[in-house]
Order: sequence, then C-alpha cells, then structure tokens
Amino acid sequence: MTNTDTIAAISTPAGTGGIAVARISGPAAIAIADAIWQGLPLSHAKSHTAHYGSVMDSDGGELDQAVATVFRAPASFTGEDTVEISTHGSAYVQREILNSLIKAGARMAEAGEFTRRAFANGKLDLAQAEAVADVIASQSREANRIAISQMRGQFSSRLQQLRDQLLQLASLLELELDFSEEDVEFASREALLQIARQVKAEVERLSESFRTGSAIKNGIPVAIIGATNAGKSSLLNALLGDDRAIVSDIHGTTRDIVEDTITIGGYTFRLMDTAGLRQTSDTIENLGIQRSVSAASNAHIIIALIDGSNPTLPQTPPTTASVIWAWNKTDQFPPTAASTDTIDCAISAKTGSGIERLKALLADTAAREAASHAGEILITNARHHQALLQSSQSITRVIQALEANISGDLISIDLRLTIDHLSSILGQITTPEILQSIFTRFCIGK
Repeated sequence: MTNTDTIAAISTPAGTGGIAVARISGPAAIAIADAIWQGLPLSHAKSHTAHYGSVMDSDGGELDQAVATVFRAPASFTGEDTVEISTHGSAYVQREILNSLIKAGARMAEAGEFTRRAFANGKLDLAQAEAVADVIASQSREANRIAISQMRGQFSSRLQQLRDQLLQLASLLELELDFSEEDVEFASREALLQIARQVKAEVERLSESFRTGSAIKNGIPVAIIGATNAGKSSLLNALLGDDRAIVSDIHGTTRDIVEDTITIGGYTFRLMDTAGLRQTSDTIENLGIQRSVSAASNAHIIIALIDGSNPTLPQTPPTTASVIWAWNKTDQFPPTAASTDTIDCAISAKTGSGIERLKALLADTAAREAASHAGEILITNARHHQALLQSSQSITRVIQALEANISGDLISIDLRLTIDHLSSILGQITTPEILQSIFTRFCIGK
C-alpha cells in the first residue's frame, strides 16, 4: 500500500468548541501546511516541535491564531510527515482551514485513513489499529484500560508468540516430510503434540475471555428479575435517575425488555428491566416472560428483586451469573429478621433508600469478575473472537491427526490454516474488503 497523496481532516469532534485540530499527513504535509501558515516556516522546524503563528483562509486573509505541531517521518503516528494545527473551535474556522488545506493541495481524508496509513506503514498491526477505535469509543475506565493494553500491543505480542510456536511445529513437520525416506527423527510426535496442545489451550483461553471482555467494553448485562409488581421498573428508573420505564400497579405492565446503560465505579452496566415472572394465559405477556428468562440466562449479573409486600423468592433460571438479592419496598415493609441471611441489600425504589448500596454491590461484583482475570488478556473484538474460534477448530484437527499418526502433509494443511487465522487478526493476511470494513467504522480525522 503506497500513499503518494496528502490527506487532511478536522480531528476534533464536529461542532463549536474551545479548540479544534486540523491534521495533515503525507509526503507534502509540511509544504501544504506552510502554504497557509504565517510564522516560522514549518519546513525549517524540527520534528516534535510546536510553533505559534497564524493560519490563512482560502482567499489569503488571516483566519485565526494557531499552534502548529510538526512530526517528521517516520517518527509520527502515520509514519509520514504530519502537521497538526490547533485553532479556536469555531465551526467557521474549521471549515475555512480545511478549505485552505484542500486548495493548497491536500485531499479530504476518508474515515479512519490516518490509522489505516499507520497500519500500512508498519506503525501498528491490525489488532492495535482496531484498539485505537476502541480507545476512542470507550465509555468506562475498565473498557479504556483494556483498549489501551491492546493498543500498546499486549494482545499482538501474545498472538505473535503463538504464531512462532506454530511455525516451529510446521518446520518440524516439513523436515519430517523432506526426510521421510531417511531413518531420522527431528521431533517425536509427542513433542509435536505438546506444542499443539499448548497453542490450543491458549487460543481457547483467549476465545473464552471474549464473554468478559465484550461485557466490559459494551456494558455488563444486568437483568432485573422478579414477580409482577415487585418494583423492577421503579428500580430501573431509580438506578438511572430517570423515568425510563413505565411504572404501574397493573400486573404485567412490562412486556418487553427495557434497556439502558449506567456507569458505576469505572464499569458500564447494561441494565435490563424484564417482564414479571408469573403464570399467565396472556400470549403476549408469556412472550415477554420468555424474553425475561433468556435475558437472565445471558446476564453476567442478576438483581433478584423480592417484593416486601409478598416476600417470596423469585425463581432464577439456570445461569452462571452472580445474583444480588434485593428486598424492595422497605418504606412500607421492612425486611424480617428471618430474611436478613438471604438478602444482600434492602431498598426502596420509590424513595431511593438503599440504591447507593445496590450500586456499590454492582461495582463490587464487576470488580470481582475483573479481578479473576487480572493480568490476563481479554478479547473485546468480535472479529478476533471469530478468528480464534476458527484457530481452535483447525488446531484441534492437528492434534487429532498427530494422535492418530496421520501423514504430516495432511497435518500441514490444518496447521497452515491455524497460522492464517491468527495472522488475520494481526493483518499479516488480509484483504482490501476486510480493511475497508474495519477502517470505515472509524471517525474522520482518525
């Protein structure tokens, strides 16, 4: 991928702000920036230096005071000559500076094109490039932490180690094939099996981490379940501080999943108000109850709400989720002494009593799950997860073939497939269509 043109874009969010940043990258970036610049010629500037001056509009008049920062190739984000011009955040100034840059010879950057050039120039592999988008999109401290770790190459480094192990396995198999008529053993089948099993174990661990990683990135699913009129919708509204769900004394008011997100203690939670669990002949309500059971089955955390006016424990579906037992309506029906060993917190969704305690329990539960994966790499990207699943399938076939003492040339096919699947995550094997799909999801200017 060779870039001979120079691109420009506003890299800060659209709209008016205190500051706006125009970014230019490419072989003529410094010359094009100089064409609209008044101050120390940027062509004389050293790399990684900032300079005060003015920028000109497309008619040659002074547009705004500005600071230009120069990054010379290859020591820049894109690996090309890059200039970032910071101006006041007027929408008019942003529009005019972009017009001036285009008139001077730049073209408008496509979505994600700066990061795509960084990938093309070897500054980032594809997994790191995708992590850049995750950093930008992160909504919580933990999601940001995982994205930063991946952007710095922790995941990529582990994948590269796995590829190296597989390449070692492939080379031993190929040597075995080359000298199949000789009485020479370069590595026993048991040694080859050991390498393959180690790779499989790590690939499967990474793949299984997607459940936790995706939850932290997109919001940890929390299902609020309980009987009709237990106060589930009121609890959702109390947690959000907003009237998100309809509250009514009529049984069966909630018939579908009502969802919203909240950030507590550095974690984003995806709260789901569900239909009340009860026996009913209402076809539509039964569909809602089925969705409630499905939501609870797939949740990471369940808030099982006990109606203080009728304190029977709600039936939780088979699940591996953590369950928080909450007694509701304490303003009218305080929990009994016999129930204190069962409940985790007592609340009143109506008055807000105990809601902060419940929020703390949610944060503590999420922190415990995160702590169980401390120091591990967590997968957050669905494309990576799919490639790891495919790697697991092909390396499993390699192990089965080695155990059955099948010919090495047949084993090599699945071995190469495994290497290719891992390489696709890093972008070492890819297609223009995949790259287009990935980078068009980026914002313009990044």
